[in-house]
Amino acid sequence: MRLIGPNCLGIVNTAAHLNASFLPHHPVQGRVALMSQSGAIAAALLQRLDVSMFVSVGNKADVSSNDLLQCWEDDPHTDVIALYLESFGNPRKFVRIARRVGARKPVLLVKSGRGEAGGRAVRSHTAAAATPDVAVDALVRAAGVIRLDSVPELIDTARLLAFQPLPRGSRVAVVGNSGGPEAMAADACERRGLTVPELPSGLLHARAAAALGNPVDLTADATAAELGSAVRAVAAVPDVDAVLVVYTPPFGSGLEETRRAIAEAAKEAGKTVLACVVGHDGLIGGRVPSYAFPEQAVQALARAVRYAEWRRTPEPVAIPVPVDREAGRQVVAAALEAHPQGGWLSPEATARLLSCYGVTLTESAEACGPDEAARAAARVGFPVVLKAVGPVHKSDVGGVRLDLRTEDELRHAYHEMSERIGPAMTGAIVQPMLPAGVEMIVGGVNYPVFGPLVMAGMGGVTADLLADRAFRVPPVTDPAGMLDELRCAPLLHGYRGSPAVDVKSLEDQLIRIGRLLEDLPQVAELDLNPVIVTTGGATTVDARIRVAPAQAPPTALLRRLR
Repeated sequence: MRLIGPNCLGIVNTAAHLNASFLPHHPVQGRVALMSQSGAIAAALLQRLDVSMFVSVGNKADVSSNDLLQCWEDDPHTDVIALYLESFGNPRKFVRIARRVGARKPVLLVKSGRGEAGGRAVRSHTAAAATPDVAVDALVRAAGVIRLDSVPELIDTARLLAFQPLPRGSRVAVVGNSGGPEAMAADACERRGLTVPELPSGLLHARAAAALGNPVDLTADATAAELGSAVRAVAAVPDVDAVLVVYTPPFGSGLEETRRAIAEAAKEAGKTVLACVVGHDGLIGGRVPSYAFPEQAVQALARAVRYAEWRRTPEPVAIPVPVDREAGRQVVAAALEAHPQGGWLSPEATARLLSCYGVTLTESAEACGPDEAARAAARVGFPVVLKAVGPVHKSDVGGVRLDLRTEDELRHAYHEMSERIGPAMTGAIVQPMLPAGVEMIVGGVNYPVFGPLVMAGMGGVTADLLADRAFRVPPVTDPAGMLDELRCAPLLHGYRGSPAVDVKSLEDQLIRIGRLLEDLPQVAELDLNPVIVTTGGATTVDARIRVAPAQAPPTALLRRLR
C-alpha cells in the first residue's frame, strides 16, 4: 500500500468523478494535473485552474513528485503537469524523470525557498555563487522543466499550454483595438526575446486611421468581425508563429461579441492564439487563454516558446575528452587518507589532480621564505608573480603581487606580504608573469543531494563584484552556449578592436572540469581563477580545490531509488 501525506488535503480525480479531499469546493475538470505540498496554495490554485487530477502530498512520507510525474506521464486526461514544491526528495531522480516526461508533456514548477542562504558555510567564489537555488535552476533547466516565480505565473502558463498548440517559433503578431496596450505588448515581446516582425503590405484593409504594420491597431471603432478577420489574416502569414489579440472593452462591438469573434478566429488559425482582454482574466470560448494585462500574456507566451525550442532540440550528447580517472581518484584518496575530514589540497596535489583531467596550471614554484622565492624566480624567469598560499581570496588580504622584475623587489614583496597576512599565509608560490588576456573563472561544486554543478564567469578580482556567471549540470554539452550567456562574452570574441581569443581552449576546460566533478564526488569545491584566455590558449593561473568525504544518500532516498 502506498501512502499520500500525512498532513495533506487529499486527492481529486475529476475524470473518475473522485473527490477524496477536504476542499471546500468541487474542482472543475480540465487538462492540468496538479501536485502541491501546501494545502493553502492548492486551495487557491484550484479556484482558478481546471484539473484532471490533484494530489496534496503534505509531508511526503511516501508518494512524492517523482512518483506522480510517472503516474501522469501516460495519463490520457492530462496534458500539462504543475508542481508546487517546498523540498525535493531526490533531485537527481526528479531530473531524469522530468526530462523524459517533458519530452511529451510540459512540466511546470514553483519551488519556494529561493532565499535560502545555502552558501554561508562555503568559502570559494564558485561555492558562494552556486547556492542550492542556483543548483535547482540548473537542474530543472537541464530537464526542460518550466520554473516559475509565483503561483499566478503558474496559472497563466498552464492555461496557455493546456489549450493552445506550441509555438513553432518566436515571431509574434499583435492585433487589437488600442494602441497603448498593443505597444506595451510589443515592448514586452522584445524584452522577453520574442520578435514582432513587419507584416506584408496590403495584407489588411481597415479604416483610414488604422495602423497596419505590427502591432496592428484597428482603432477603438473596430467591430468584432473586423478584429476576427484581422486575426485570421495575420495567422495565415508564414512569418508569424503566434497571434496576441489585445482588446480593450467596451469599445467596438462590446465584450461578449468580441470574445466570440476571437474564439472563432482562433479555431481556424492553426497557430498559437492568446488574448489580452484588458482587466479580464479567464478563458475565451473554452480554448483561448485571456490575460488582464499585456505583460502577463507575453510572459506566458515566452515560456511556451522556450519550452517548444527545448522540445525541438536533440538530446545533448556528452563530448568525449581523454582523462586519467583512476589517477585522479588516487590523488583524492591520498588527500582524504591524510585528512579524513577533508580540506583544501596543496598546490602540488591540486596541479596533479588537474593534470589527470588535461587541465594544466601555469608553471609554479612553492617558496617558504624570501630566499626560496628568489631561487624559484630564477627557475621560472623574471618578471614573476608572488601569491600567498593560505587565504582563499588572496587579493582581499594583499596576497598577490604582480610584475616583480628583480630579486630585491621579490624579497621586499615577500616580507611585506608575510607581515600583512601573518601565519595564515602558510608560504607562497612564484609564477611567471603572463601576457594580458581576458580573465575568466571556471569552477565547480558538488552537493551531496543535487550533485555536481559547473560554473563559468568573469574572473579575477571582479568575479564576485560583477556576478557574471553561467551554470550547467555536467556533462557540459554546450560550452559555447554557456559562455554566450555571459555579459562579458563580447570580450572573448573581440571587442572594440581587441583580438578574438582562443575560446575553444576555454570550452575544453569547461568540458574537462565537468567530467572531473562527475567522476569525483569528493571534490566539494573547485576554483580556477583566473583563467587567462589569449589568442594562444586558456591558461589557468590559480586553482583551489577542496575535497570532502562523499556523503551517501539518506536511507529514504535509497528506498525511492529501488
